[in-house]
Amino acid sequence: MGNLFRKKSIETMLDQSKAHVLKRSLGALDLTFLGIGAIIGTGIFVLTGIVAAQSAGPALVISFILSGIACALAALCYAEFSSSVPIAGSVYTYTYATIGEFFAFLIGWDLMLEYLLAVSSVATGWSAYFQSLLSGFGVNIPKILSSSPGSGHGGIIDLPAVLIILFITMLLSRGVQGSARFNNIMVIIKLIVILGFIVTGIGYVKPDNWHPFMPFGFHGVVTGAATVFFAYLGFDAVATASEEVKKPQKNVPIGIIASLGICTILYIVVSGILTGIVPYTKLNVSDPVSFALKFINHDKMAGLISFGALAGITTVLLVMAYGQVRITFSMSRDGLLPKSFSTVHPKFKTPFVNTWITGIIAAVIAGFVDLTTLAHLVNIGTLAAFTLISIAVIIMRKTHPNLKRSFKVPLVPILPIISALCCVYLMLNLPAITWKAFVIWLVIGIIVYFLYARKHSHLNHSKTANHTINDSELNKR
Repeated sequence: MGNLFRKKSIETMLDQSKAHVLKRSLGALDLTFLGIGAIIGTGIFVLTGIVAAQSAGPALVISFILSGIACALAALCYAEFSSSVPIAGSVYTYTYATIGEFFAFLIGWDLMLEYLLAVSSVATGWSAYFQSLLSGFGVNIPKILSSSPGSGHGGIIDLPAVLIILFITMLLSRGVQGSARFNNIMVIIKLIVILGFIVTGIGYVKPDNWHPFMPFGFHGVVTGAATVFFAYLGFDAVATASEEVKKPQKNVPIGIIASLGICTILYIVVSGILTGIVPYTKLNVSDPVSFALKFINHDKMAGLISFGALAGITTVLLVMAYGQVRITFSMSRDGLLPKSFSTVHPKFKTPFVNTWITGIIAAVIAGFVDLTTLAHLVNIGTLAAFTLISIAVIIMRKTHPNLKRSFKVPLVPILPIISALCCVYLMLNLPAITWKAFVIWLVIGIIVYFLYARKHSHLNHSKTANHTINDSELNKR
């Protein structure tokens, strides 16, 4: 049983990252845009209206602040780890170095589902916006080819969702630098569109629409916070890019904190204006930002918002797929998944096979499966990861006190403990069906670990299983 908690030395991790030679081509601005690309999408263009109408009312602003605080605390923990251990794999890698292999595998297994479902469900939202945009030009895709069998629209496949995932997969498989350029362009477009909404809408705000401010009570605000947590999904994907970043000890913390800060401010401002323009009871629609502009007779601007939403959701797809591939890449490199997932293409310097396996699976799910219920797993998976990263920071401070850190979480262990408690509190406010599905997935993961991962782990055949790190040696590295 002691093998379940065997840890992988940081020295070994650093050596492995050098051996695979992923191309380092990303800077601080690329990482900030990567984070914004992941965070601003479905959350701001879809969830704002639904949560306001069903859970929080105008107090949606408070829901975003609560989620933002929980994310900010977790972001500080991510920043410390990424500045001291700049290795792909994010919280999976950090857990492996601090808590042990078994929990590392489970959180990696959890993140696999989180990112995969995020890609598939977001692609479904992309398809809906794309069809809406086409219909504005009088073009309509037959329902049989534009909706999944379980959606209730008589479809056999959601073809637009499948095609956009395959396009994103093609971009990612050919190199992270080209993908980053595409992401940066899309991020600029959606930021311009969001700023356009703010400038246009602020003059139509009616304070009377903010009363009652908290119609569902504080419980509704907390439920809303747990739901809009999906809106913040993705900033942790910045940490998965560590091995492809120039000066990762400096640039990764900047990318994480800057992207989260920018997006939190935008969420608060947009949700305040949105509920100020339209009574919250009317916002239970799939395109609340466009709806708000139509509500004040700005139809042309509403069309521009739809285009911006399409760009925004595209970048979310790109970063979520990227994060999924880097998680499975790291797990494969450790022997916990088959070797093909960590094979690097000699020309593109990317996990080429892994990228296409991930893309094809996500495309199949998006094309044929209705993800309304399963999408809740994305939130609980993220919160579980944030809880572990908070605990791991405390452990790392104790086990490696002299490890060089370009960024440090202040007030350890107080802030990490608060971070973990906030995440657990939000998890407890998620629907019961989410917990049941989450437990089922973890049970499957435990079976996979004992039947395959534990036996194939490189620590089974390595003397590093009980290797202790010399902190002064790590500082030199």
